[in-house]
Amino acid sequence: MREPVAADAHGWWWGTGRRKASVARVRIRPAQSGKGGVKMQRTRKDIREVEVHFSEPQDRNDVYAPLRLTDTLDKLDVFVRASGGGTTGQAQATRLGIARALVKYDPTLEQALRDAGYLTRDARKVERKKYGQPGARRRFQFSKR
Repeated sequence: MREPVAADAHGWWWGTGRRKASVARVRIRPAQSGKGGVKMQRTRKDIREVEVHFSEPQDRNDVYAPLRLTDTLDKLDVFVRASGGGTTGQAQATRLGIARALVKYDPTLEQALRDAGYLTRDARKVERKKYGQPGARRRFQFSKR
């Protein structure tokens, strides 16, 4: 089992998640106001609810999944800065970042998060286009004569 990681100077635990071209920087702390939640931070002052940032229910479920599994949804304040990619990639990057931050916050949660697959980085990315060809895998039509 891992040793608990101490919070930074401001009382935050950090986690970084990546998926496709998306990167999510997640920071968590015990809820200050008694009721925690997840906020998406676009700029220093523009902070939105998850329901506003992610319109699709599956994306919202991805964000909340590690917190529901560990029963910490109302106990923690979670702030996420996601950039790059699309909404699905950002949601899955956020899920990984939250899971990693939770393990630093409380190492006893690691096995449950790992069993659910929330600590596994999905390494699939878009294959690059090759020069002289119309696409990544597409080739020009073959002509025998």
